[in-house]
Amino acid sequence: MTAIPVLGAQRDTTCPYCGVGCGVSMHREEDGWRATGLAQHPANFGRLCVKGSALGETLGLQERLLSPEIDGCRVDWDRALDTVAARLREAMQTHGPESVAFYVSGQLLTEDYYVANKLMKGFIGAANIDTNSRLCMSSAVAAHKKIFGADAVPGCYQDLALADLVILTGSNMAWTHPVVYQRLVAAKQARPAMKVVVIDPRETATCDLADLHLPLAAGTDGFLFTGLLAWCARQGLLDQAYIDAHTRGFAECLAAAAQACPDLASTAQQCGLPLETLRTFFAWFAESPRTVTVFSQGINQSDTGVDKACAIIHCHLATGRIGKPGAAPFSITGQPNAMGGREVGGLANQLAAHMGFEACARVARFWRTDRIARSPGFKAVDLFRAVGEGRIKVVWIMATNPVVSMPEADLVRAALAHCPTVIVSDCVADTDTLRLAHIRLPAAAWGEKDGTVTNSERRISRQRPFLPLPGEARPDWWIISEVARRMGFEAAFPYQSPAQIFREHAALSGYENDGRRAFDISALAQLTDQQYEQLLPVQWPLSGKGPFRPGASGTERLFADGHFFSPDGRAHCTPVTPRRPMARTTAEWPLLLNSGRLRDQWHTMTRTGRAARLLSHVSEPYIAVHPADLATAGVDDGELVQVESPLGQCLVAARASNEQTPGEVFMPIHWNDCFASAARVDALVAAICDEESGQPAFKQTPVRLQRYAARWQARVITAEPVQTPDSQYYWCRVPDGALVRWRMAGSRAVTLDWLKARCPTITDWAEMVDAARGHFRLLGYRHGRPVCFAALAPSLVTLDEDWLVQQLRASAPADALQLMAGQPGGARDTSPVVCSCHQVREAALEDAVRNGCHDVAALGQCTRAGTGCGSCLPEIKTLLARVRTGTPEEIAQC
Repeated sequence: MTAIPVLGAQRDTTCPYCGVGCGVSMHREEDGWRATGLAQHPANFGRLCVKGSALGETLGLQERLLSPEIDGCRVDWDRALDTVAARLREAMQTHGPESVAFYVSGQLLTEDYYVANKLMKGFIGAANIDTNSRLCMSSAVAAHKKIFGADAVPGCYQDLALADLVILTGSNMAWTHPVVYQRLVAAKQARPAMKVVVIDPRETATCDLADLHLPLAAGTDGFLFTGLLAWCARQGLLDQAYIDAHTRGFAECLAAAAQACPDLASTAQQCGLPLETLRTFFAWFAESPRTVTVFSQGINQSDTGVDKACAIIHCHLATGRIGKPGAAPFSITGQPNAMGGREVGGLANQLAAHMGFEACARVARFWRTDRIARSPGFKAVDLFRAVGEGRIKVVWIMATNPVVSMPEADLVRAALAHCPTVIVSDCVADTDTLRLAHIRLPAAAWGEKDGTVTNSERRISRQRPFLPLPGEARPDWWIISEVARRMGFEAAFPYQSPAQIFREHAALSGYENDGRRAFDISALAQLTDQQYEQLLPVQWPLSGKGPFRPGASGTERLFADGHFFSPDGRAHCTPVTPRRPMARTTAEWPLLLNSGRLRDQWHTMTRTGRAARLLSHVSEPYIAVHPADLATAGVDDGELVQVESPLGQCLVAARASNEQTPGEVFMPIHWNDCFASAARVDALVAAICDEESGQPAFKQTPVRLQRYAARWQARVITAEPVQTPDSQYYWCRVPDGALVRWRMAGSRAVTLDWLKARCPTITDWAEMVDAARGHFRLLGYRHGRPVCFAALAPSLVTLDEDWLVQQLRASAPADALQLMAGQPGGARDTSPVVCSCHQVREAALEDAVRNGCHDVAALGQCTRAGTGCGSCLPEIKTLLARVRTGTPEEIAQC
């Protein structure tokens, strides 16, 4: 167990957010922990995004789950583990092993993942373990296996700096993978001749770097890359020697492409792009032998995601742009250990070490079991459908929140509500999913975890603990192993440390391998505990044929020799017939909803939602809508709207956005029932999946908008507990340390007593009432000092919330009249925050521009904006163009 750290202590670990896999150094200071980038880590070289730099602000034990619970009652670990084991055994004996399921997460460490997969597939004897990584990258996995013969990402981050053309498709990298994006920005600054193409229906922050933006029709990426392949053939640009030597099935693949996209005009029409724009893109591809195509959720989260990924890979194979510096198709993952989960078999259609079920006898020999699963289990969507149909009797959910993140989220919630036994391992005390758990198990959180993760470029890094385990929290591998022992599998689960698990995982990767499988880290199978502790970031494969040298960097690129991992050593091309998304708009459902991530938030906000700084840029759920579509719906910018699909509805604020294509709207994925009354976007999304990968299509959901007729709106800032209104009202919760900010609204008239009832612990109130105008102010006191402020009016009142928060925290707050006014006597900047790193607001930037700061560098020097992680630079440039005077050419150069 990690000792309590002393002041000045430092610990190197890995960031728990996206698949970039940044190295982080945590420093113990007087007021807590401070995160800085690890300068020598090859993924980030010292850079962090705003989320990573705020990691120290997300620590602490508030809202933590610290003891096991059964049916809401605290119990000791022995009873909790015995109960879990008994429920699993009972279901297996009565209904068979197929009645048990695990649903796990890319937030688990590789060692946790390995033990969970081994228990489920090797000893319970069913393959019903799937992961939330199914939702983000399983289509890429299927495409890799189909073409390469293995789930192997060919390239690395360094290729982005070496390429002459970088294509970003289905990825708002500036927000979702900010550190890699900043590496790309630096590369383009160093080599201005490099070209960047962004393919996205939206004009995102990533477009700031683009030499060319292709705002194609939603879901038509398959036509674009199939059309590119056919065009390359017509132009005589194919690398026929490479095709003949290293591929199979290419002629059939090309014939299908030529039939689907017979000419440039038909491709442009299918994609909804101007012919000249498409011609430019294709010409740049032809001129750039060093091309990297980065693809992510926008490609994968589709009912034809596998075909789209295959179409991208085909273009690289056909032109020999793979296995070379600066040339690769590059799937970039969304979670810190999505790749590690793939390595250990966290997907229901895989066994461990990247083996399929044809290798079940081999894995059974290694694990010494006669109970191994012999066929794939339920993928995520089908898994929860099986729960709802009563086929799954016990489901164990680890480190994820499927009631928020799964499509048809309301059906997932209903399924879990009727499941006989729901077990949830988590580190927080309240999530939408945890509310449905019969058994709650307190897991270690980031900062307490010890193990490894693998990033998008196949780089394994150590995640090291720097905090002691609080309360009765335990590592996930320990919890799973203890359950396995109680089920009678002691000999197979003897683990006393994550290093012991890692050695077994590494040994299995090389077991009966002989170079036939891409994933091989057997060189690490003999690491001592000390070597494991000191392990530096390393890229697989690392074969065990020779001794492992500490500090070895591993394998940077794959397929440099043209050898693939299919039985014949060739890349197997597969015909692709592109088609438009199954989901279509209609007169009843006229808008197409896209969903995705924000710059400063992560998944369902259980971590980032605790950092006030990360909520300063966007603090409330919203839907981004083109102004023309808002006008059609009769909605003003900032008004509350009901967003409805055939499956459900959300209630969020409308935000006018010229970045949206008319007819298409966007909502962030992060908000949930712990943070807002009705903002779970996946409650709107149908579970339409790619037939091969099982990955749901989150990017195209037909919806409609309707103005929410709010009769009143309220702002509440309080240090006291608040009872949330029922579902007929709107509310949004914004944590800010010990205080919480609330926005509320309703379509029915309420009184001050209704508002006071929301704060039941406060009994001493001061009131300011203007009944004629419907304006009400309240101050709640405890022991003579103000602890709560509330303002209610027909429309949202203008307040200086930051000042009010300061006053409610102050030892000597302002007088009651000033607090009632909701703002200080002097003017303060309450404009939106642009730079989260340094909390620089829009008005401060506008003033700086008017005072002579006419470029980004000058603004950074004057205000510090943009000098942190750099994620706000696109927004700063937009502000510059809007505020400063000058010629269009000067504005473009900002």
